[in-house]
Amino acid sequence: MFQLIAIFIMAGLMTASTQNISEQRLPCVNTINISEGRKQDVNTRCWTEWFDRDNPSGTGDWEILTSLRSENPGKICPTPAGIEVETTTGLSIAAAGEVIAVADATTGFICKNEDQPDKRCLDYRVRFVCHPPFCNQHICWSKWFDRDNPSGTGDWETLRELRIQYPGSICDEPLYIEAVTVDTMTPALATGQNFFIFNPTTGFACRNSDQTKRGCLDYKVRFGCCCDPETPIRPRSDPTQSDPRRAL
Repeated sequence: MFQLIAIFIMAGLMTASTQNISEQRLPCVNTINISEGRKQDVNTRCWTEWFDRDNPSGTGDWEILTSLRSENPGKICPTPAGIEVETTTGLSIAAAGEVIAVADATTGFICKNEDQPDKRCLDYRVRFVCHPPFCNQHICWSKWFDRDNPSGTGDWETLRELRIQYPGSICDEPLYIEAVTVDTMTPALATGQNFFIFNPTTGFACRNSDQTKRGCLDYKVRFGCCCDPETPIRPRSDPTQSDPRRAL
């Protein structure tokens, strides 16, 4: 099982420009820390929109960067610094459990049907990490949440249960998620552990059974949304999302 949910290849700041960049409304140059209530000017990355140009009905699912650029002019920065991949239903690569041929910011994403035990890839979508000056919006971050410990089946910081336990604290449509260890604030992707769920629409889950040497570490998460810097976070009052554990 692949342990990377997103594969990051960091690069320097961009100097080139792209068509219609001035019209892009992508987050974010400034980060607003909701819990502290002040704006911090930072050079942070932003994400493009999600792209799903291919279906696995032929040889597989081919979300190639050159093809995506041709079909979506001006919507992807000249030198992406990273890529995130998930199924169109919100599963990470690790949760999907398929053999992936390519997943990087240089080529894009390839899943070949012939590599799968059932000879059929799931349908995936991708988005890319960009740096200023491609970014020109804002992102608001929630506070950090740590509702579970890895003493049972693992550490389950799912969006649905976080909404129930912390009503009104997470916006309607999170676009970003960060996960770090509780004790040292180490980014989840730097721990070398495998993650069952890691996306802003479902949340975060680390299963003890997926680890090779020991159980999951204890993680905390926060969510980010596009927002106006003067507008407070908009709460969601009715937790209606399904719990992914109920489908296991």
